[in-house]
Amino acid sequence: MASASIEEANALLNWKASFANQTQSRLPSWNLLSHKPSTTSPCTWFGIFCNSAGSVIKINISGFGLNSTLHELSFLSFPNLKYVDLSLNSLFGTIPSQIAFLSRLIYLDLATNHFSGEIPPEIGLLTNLQVLYLFENQLNCSIPYEIGRLRSLYDLALSSNHLYGPIPDSLGNLNKLTHLYLYNNSLSGSIPLELGNLTNLLELYIYINRLTGPIPTTLGNLNKLTVVSAFQNNLSGPIPHEIGNLISLTALELSKNQLSGLIPKELGNLISLTYLGLGQNQLSGLIPKELGNLISLTHLHLGQNQLLGLIPEELGNLISLTDLSLSQNQLSGFIPEELGNLVSLINLELWQNQLTGSVPSFFGNLTNLEVIFLSHNKLFGPIPHEIGNLKSLVRLHFDGNNLSGSIPPSFGGLRNLAFLQLDENQLFGLIPEKLGNLISLIYLDLSENKLFGGIPSEFGLLTNLEHLDLSEEWQPSRGEGMGVLRQQLLVAFWFCGETERLGLVLRWWRLDVRQ
Repeated sequence: MASASIEEANALLNWKASFANQTQSRLPSWNLLSHKPSTTSPCTWFGIFCNSAGSVIKINISGFGLNSTLHELSFLSFPNLKYVDLSLNSLFGTIPSQIAFLSRLIYLDLATNHFSGEIPPEIGLLTNLQVLYLFENQLNCSIPYEIGRLRSLYDLALSSNHLYGPIPDSLGNLNKLTHLYLYNNSLSGSIPLELGNLTNLLELYIYINRLTGPIPTTLGNLNKLTVVSAFQNNLSGPIPHEIGNLISLTALELSKNQLSGLIPKELGNLISLTYLGLGQNQLSGLIPKELGNLISLTHLHLGQNQLLGLIPEELGNLISLTDLSLSQNQLSGFIPEELGNLVSLINLELWQNQLTGSVPSFFGNLTNLEVIFLSHNKLFGPIPHEIGNLKSLVRLHFDGNNLSGSIPPSFGGLRNLAFLQLDENQLFGLIPEKLGNLISLIYLDLSENKLFGGIPSEFGLLTNLEHLDLSEEWQPSRGEGMGVLRQQLLVAFWFCGETERLGLVLRWWRLDVRQ
């Protein structure tokens, strides 16, 4: 048997001997006596693969819960090793600089372990490396400049560590790179202009860091990009119109930054886009009508900006849209009737704007809706009874408007409804007894309206109700209806009126009687 094979076997056994006792037994085949007493080859051991000469070329022992370090593994003993997958274990300690002895290595996966300390700069000597996965560890260092020497690299994943400092501009040398994952770290500084050299890049994930400065216009060169995710950083300045060149883009997520200026109309060129997230920035001006060209879009998030003007009727072209969030802006005018085309819509958030007009009756045609937030606008007129068609509805928030008329009895058909807020309006009349059909209801706020009469006896069926607010201007009949809730332990109950009008004393968890 070749001496190289003996050396490799001994190196593996020495490493196994360093495992915690409870994990050594997980590799029983790693034993010179386990198969043929006459052989010293490790080639039949679990997770070990050899070439025709009997030398180890691949080690794959992912997901075995191995508890050890790499310091007892002699990397110098494996001159032909090309593939190492030790992911999904409990390996700890630092990554030894001696890993650079694996000069033929193509694939290195140490992800989802407990490695700490630095990424050794010597890793830059592995010039044949095509895949480097170090994500989901506890690495606490800056990204070594030397990684920019790995010009054969296709995939680089350093996400979910404790990395800090700048993104090295040397990464711009990795012109074969297709996937770059640096998210969920503490990286700071600006996005290097040199990333614009990565013309083969398909996915760029740099979200949840501390990156500052502008989005480089050079990213517009990366016309193969399908995903750019940079949310939850401190990026500032305008969104470059060059982003409109990324015609392969399916997801653009830039929310939770400090981006300012206008939304570029060139984003309307991204006809493959399914996800556009620009919320929680400082964007201003109008919503470009060109966004109506994005007919593949399923998620459009523009909330928490400083956008103004009308909601473009062209958004009605987005018939695949499931999630539309325009809340917390300064949008005005009517809700366009073209939104009635959005039959796939599940989540609609338009709250805290300056929208006027009535609540559209066409909402009743959007039968996939689960969430409607129209709170704190300037909407007026009656609530359309067609809302009762939305059998999938879980949350309905119309509070803080000028809605009038009565509460539609058709609401009684919303048996999946858990949250109903109609407070701070001008609603009048009786509380519909059919609201007692809302067996999923957890939160009900009808306060600050002009309702009168008793609590319907049917409310005794609302066994999931935790919050009921009828405070301010509700005028109950004397003692009427309160007994129906006697057996329910409400987390909160608010009532405004004369105490003696409550009738029976109830066993509330919390009873707040506002005088």
